[in-house]
Amino acid sequence: MTSLERFLAACACQPLDRPPVWLMRQAGRYLPEYRALKEKHSFLKMVRTPALAAEVTLQPLHRFAFDAAILFSDILVVPEALGQGYRFRDEGGIAMDFALTSRVDIDRLAPAAAIPEKLAYVAGALALLKTELAGRTALLGFGGAPWTLACYMLEGGGSDTFSRARDFFRTNRAAFDALMEKLTAALIEYFRLQIRSGADAIQIFDSWGGLLAGADYEAASLRWIREIIAALPREFPVILFAKGAGAQLAEQSATGARVLSLDWTMDLRAVRAQLHGNIALQGNLDPQLLTTTPDGVRTATTRLLESLRGASGHIFNLGHGLTPEARIDCVAALVETVTQWK
Repeated sequence: MTSLERFLAACACQPLDRPPVWLMRQAGRYLPEYRALKEKHSFLKMVRTPALAAEVTLQPLHRFAFDAAILFSDILVVPEALGQGYRFRDEGGIAMDFALTSRVDIDRLAPAAAIPEKLAYVAGALALLKTELAGRTALLGFGGAPWTLACYMLEGGGSDTFSRARDFFRTNRAAFDALMEKLTAALIEYFRLQIRSGADAIQIFDSWGGLLAGADYEAASLRWIREIIAALPREFPVILFAKGAGAQLAEQSATGARVLSLDWTMDLRAVRAQLHGNIALQGNLDPQLLTTTPDGVRTATTRLLESLRGASGHIFNLGHGLTPEARIDCVAALVETVTQWK
């Protein structure tokens, strides 16, 4: 069984001898080869240059037996393609070139039809990766959920609370919905582009879904995610990762996503018992463990694997992305434990 076959079988909740494994942010600052490349090229140049994006994507696969490669890119390439650029502040964090403050600002954004041309470099990187992986390893594309992208666009950058975005949703619903319609259309174009270019699955990151609850989460996020998934090819594997939104798992499972990715606060076994067996689960080791010791990682990884022994539809991953402080020997211990598990 190839890694690609294993990954797709897990998405379809088919029985496997072990789950496939990949890690969010598996390509990044914890790798010395990434840091060496970063000394020569800026992050944005690497994202926008297909050969560099492909090189970074493949770096972790040269070290570890991952079953999937995820495109090296950024969720904010979509707002940028619509006319709202971004940069990284010298003091850290993300800054948009400007904040959206009104319906006028939203109407000035480019139409979704601009996405294929503006993000052709993403298609180029995926095509290079598809050739390199040669059908052996799963190739994942991704993008931000409309709500998560709107948070940055309305706030004008990063934030812990995104209070401007939340206020805009509650006090200016017509303009908010217009923004979400534009983002939803853009993301449909973007994900279709990724699929045409060779992506075997798509992960939707709703990184700030946990800021909303109940009816607000449905109105501001889930309804738009549902529309996106419905517009993609039937049965195409879509993974939904909504950090901090564990109270809405049943609602997430009704979006059409084939896989729900869980943060590290969730009990995988309990969730497996709660949800229908045709929804696969991804996760959910605490990423902080990868800054400790290989023995500790082996123990925690084995415990998580054992918690789902006999259950189909599991993709081993972290409950959030790898941190720059992650130890390479800890990542190696995790991958070895999963791939040798019996």
